[in-house]
Amino acid sequence: MFSIAFAQDAAAQTAPQQGGGGFNSLLGFLPIILIFVVLYFLMIMPQQRRQKKHKQMLGALKRGDRVVTSSGIHGIITTVREGTFLVKIADNTEIELDKGSVSYKVGAQQ
Repeated sequence: MFSIAFAQDAAAQTAPQQGGGGFNSLLGFLPIILIFVVLYFLMIMPQQRRQKKHKQMLGALKRGDRVVTSSGIHGIITTVREGTFLVKIADNTEIELDKGSVSYKVGAQQ
């Protein structure tokens, strides 16, 4: 009885393997492809939209706008330069900030 089972097992091992075909290998990658598609639509695309809106907001800032920096400093833009802003944070106190450090414009929709 065991000899028949071993004989069948040995015959199955020595039988030539058939080519799986391209379709079966594509089905094996389908879950991975679906995961990347879902990640793109749930994580990457919304982040790109936020970055685009932030860049547009930075380009539209002008003298007199109230802003909040990424460190939480509130102030009013007094001078706009190519890569920086001069921001008045108190009487007789201005600081120069990189444009990327401005988080949002006060009063603007976020």
